[in-house]
Amino acid sequence: MHIALDAMGSDDFPKPDVEGAVLAAREYGDAIILVGDETLINAELKKYDTANLKLSVVHAPQAVSMEDKPATVGKEKPESSMAIGMTLVKSGQADAFVTAGNTGAALAIATLYTLKRIEGVKRPALSAIIPSIGSGVTLLDVGANADSKADWLLQFAIMGRIFSKNALGIQNPRVGLLSNGEEEGKGNELIREAATLLKSANLNFVGNVEPKDLLKDQVDVVVADGFVGNILIKSLEAATSMLTSQIRKELMHDLPSKIGGLLSKPAFERVRKQIDPFEIGARHFWGLMGL
Repeated sequence: MHIALDAMGSDDFPKPDVEGAVLAAREYGDAIILVGDETLINAELKKYDTANLKLSVVHAPQAVSMEDKPATVGKEKPESSMAIGMTLVKSGQADAFVTAGNTGAALAIATLYTLKRIEGVKRPALSAIIPSIGSGVTLLDVGANADSKADWLLQFAIMGRIFSKNALGIQNPRVGLLSNGEEEGKGNELIREAATLLKSANLNFVGNVEPKDLLKDQVDVVVADGFVGNILIKSLEAATSMLTSQIRKELMHDLPSKIGGLLSKPAFERVRKQIDPFEIGARHFWGLMGL
C-alpha cells in the first residue's frame, strides 16, 4: 500500500509524525508518503536510518492548524498538507490518507474540495471501534455531524454494517440505535424516526441500545448523531484512563500491594489491552470517494 501521512498534523509536528512513518515503514514494509514542509520533514528524517524503508516526501507549503475554521480553510489554504495528501488519494498515487490534525477541517477539505462524497451519501460519518467483549463495536457518527437527520442515521448504519462485515469479519452484524432506553418508543424525535427507518431496512436491526450494551457483546454496529457519539467516546476514554490510573496508584500503596501488583502485572496488561480505546489508534471517515 501507499499511505499518505500528514506530517504537519500533530501538535508537535513533524517529530511524532515522522517517527510514526518510520515505525510503520519498518513494521509493514508499505510505502509512506510524508506530506508537508519538506525542509522540516527531511531534517527530522536525518535522525533515523531510512536506507531500506519506502519513505518519500511531497512538499506542501501550508499547514492546517487547530484554530483554522473548517468552513473557510479549504479556500484559505488550498496547498495545505491535508489538501495535497487527499489529492494524492484522489489521483490514485496513494491508497489512504492519515492525519492527526483538525478533524473538522479534514472533513470539510475532503467533502468540498478533494475526495467528495460517494454518490447518494448525504453526509460522511466518523466511526470508532469501541473495545468490548467480542470483536469490538463500530460506533458512528462520533463527531462529523453534530446535528443529524433520521435518514442520515440510516445511511450511517448501512456504512457501519459494510465495514463491520468486510473489515472485522462479522457475517451478519447486529445493528443498534443509541438511545436512553431499550424500549421501543424511547428517545427524542430523531431517535424515534430513525428507529422506524432502521426497522424497515434489511439490516439485522436489534432495536434501541443503551451505552452499557456496547460493552456486553450485544451489538456490533451502533449509530448515533455526532454530538452524542462524540460525548460517548470521550466519556469512555476518560473512564478507562481514570480506572487504570487508580489501579496503578493503589498497587503502589504499600509493600503487599506492590508484591501483589508485580505478580498480577501480566493479567492487568491483558485487561488493559482489551479495554484501552487507544489500542485502536484511528477513526475512519466513511462515505467519501477515498479512505
